[in-house]
Amino acid sequence: MKGVILAGGLGKRLEPLTRITNKHLLPVYDRPMIFYPIQTLIDAGIEDILIVTGGNNSGDFLRLLGDGAEFGLKRINYTYQQGEGGIAEALKLAEYFVDNNKFVVMLGDNVIDSSIKLFVEKFKKQPKGARIILKRVSEPERFGVVELKGKRIVSIIEKPKKPKSNFIVTGIYMYDGEVFNIIRTLKPSKRGELEITDVNNAYLKREQLYYDILEGEWTDCGTFRSLLRANLLAARKIKECRI
Repeated sequence: MKGVILAGGLGKRLEPLTRITNKHLLPVYDRPMIFYPIQTLIDAGIEDILIVTGGNNSGDFLRLLGDGAEFGLKRINYTYQQGEGGIAEALKLAEYFVDNNKFVVMLGDNVIDSSIKLFVEKFKKQPKGARIILKRVSEPERFGVVELKGKRIVSIIEKPKKPKSNFIVTGIYMYDGEVFNIIRTLKPSKRGELEITDVNNAYLKREQLYYDILEGEWTDCGTFRSLLRANLLAARKIKECRI
């Protein structure tokens, strides 16, 4: 199975840090942020990886990561996103790479302290559709919020002012090749972006959306507060200090 890491965008919420570099190249404890999603995919058994990046610092990814030998990979694939258009817009660039097969997508600013290998194995056994990973958080209004009824997903709402639950969709998604046909039907949201929540809701309408709940620690790095949380999480994970 292949993996796609989305590492584009301008990271405006982290200015002035991101005025001179891509957000995903910022340090998280002792290594660049992009190292964490790469290692997460590798630990899940995924070694054919595409990195989608963009902006003025895209060449820095190649200088940093090279061909992936540092991670034990035979190669790392790269593609370039022009401008910003949302997660689903960036995901479109992976169509040629996944070649109509199942694949795992991870946002480049997601840091976790546990393996997703079990979830990936469950996804492999799915006949079709998508699988998302949920997490209970204290600030659900920043994310796509999931409303559950029993064990069934009722709805997913992007950044609601009044969340119906504390469960959110993390930046780890698993799709079959049909996702690209779904993306072609999307229209930009009020934010002017193609929303990944609309992709997930399309699978939900088809009754082809499955989920797992992450029990370990998870954070994104989209704000200064969450970037700090990522640093503390990374420090605890490698057990080099007690915080």
